[in-house]
Amino acid sequence: MADSQTLHFSDVQNAARAIAGGVKRTPCRHAVWETEAGALDLFFKFDNRQETHAFKERGALNKLLALSGAEKSRGVVAASAGNHAQAVARHAGRLGIAATIVMPLGTPFNKVANTQKWGAQVVLEGTNFEEAQTFALEKSAREGLTWISPFDDAQIIAGQGTLALEMLEDFPEIDTFIVPIGGGGLISGCALAAHGMNPKIEVIGVQSALFPAMKCALEGCEIPPSRGRSVAEGIAVKQPGILTRQIIENHVSRIELVSEAQIETAIIRLLEEEKTLAEGAGAAALALVLARPHEFRGKKIGIPICGGNLDMRLLATCLMRGLARTSRIVALTILLDDVPGGLARSAAAIAEAGGNVVEVQHQRQFGDVIGAQVELKIVVETQDETHAERILEALRNRGLNVLVRG
Repeated sequence: MADSQTLHFSDVQNAARAIAGGVKRTPCRHAVWETEAGALDLFFKFDNRQETHAFKERGALNKLLALSGAEKSRGVVAASAGNHAQAVARHAGRLGIAATIVMPLGTPFNKVANTQKWGAQVVLEGTNFEEAQTFALEKSAREGLTWISPFDDAQIIAGQGTLALEMLEDFPEIDTFIVPIGGGGLISGCALAAHGMNPKIEVIGVQSALFPAMKCALEGCEIPPSRGRSVAEGIAVKQPGILTRQIIENHVSRIELVSEAQIETAIIRLLEEEKTLAEGAGAAALALVLARPHEFRGKKIGIPICGGNLDMRLLATCLMRGLARTSRIVALTILLDDVPGGLARSAAAIAEAGGNVVEVQHQRQFGDVIGAQVELKIVVETQDETHAERILEALRNRGLNVLVRG
């Protein structure tokens, strides 16, 4: 399997046989979700339940098994700050292959520790993934180590495609497959598998709007400079693969972009509806469906939950922002005359309307406060947007001046 021209459905089938027993066959589930466009038929593949909580194990194991005896004895090297690192480390350890993982400086300690847990040597080098990868490639050439690409490799692509193979064996009625894209390894393998089993399946790619590298490469537009960190760090790739691009051109109908807020909403909905934790990349496909439900009504939509390694601090932030977007937490700013009883009247109105005060700030010095006034900032828990409106109405009925609602 040297290039995309010789990479076929049979390679995915061979990969499935090779990795059987070494990688979990994760569960699939059919769910019907109600949306503003009506009911949607969703088919989830929970690859966040792999041992390293991501699909990357599939390609990593397939690649490692394909190495020659000499390559295995010399060892392997990879560059990653996340799921690929742990996948290579775990399966290299299982197979008795020495693995070196180059991670950027500043990689969260838990990711370094998890990679070391599987037996790999971790080298911290470079300020970002590109610098870490450059160092790893130089180390590979200097020391004769085999480079394990995170996505732009035929064995990696074939291994990742086993996800779609399993999914379509469980639910052959799927007619639309939506897959996140970073470097393109997952969607390339899944597209080959899907079209090998049913050429009529539509395969759609999804990227973060902050990192649209593959979409730009295919459409001939300039890749925009990075505009900050994405909650979907697993698909925050600045330079798409070469092999993967060729396969995507032939097998993927279109690539769509989703915003950070849409990805966060999908993470929360998966927690609420499916009781499963997805990282940003793992929720990106669902984010597209939830953002455009009318477009997918009547379709049977395959959605891989391809990873669940989400930092708990980031999860907490996503949850709080999500509650704010749906008005289940609202921030109210009220200007009061600086006389006794103002705070009590505000709290009483909120309580009578069924709201729960979780934070209060009472100040006289800053903002729009003038004369004998105080500014009261209150954060309130509500049931939903309708309930939040009832609380606002209750405050105004008591003659209170609610200036801001956030």
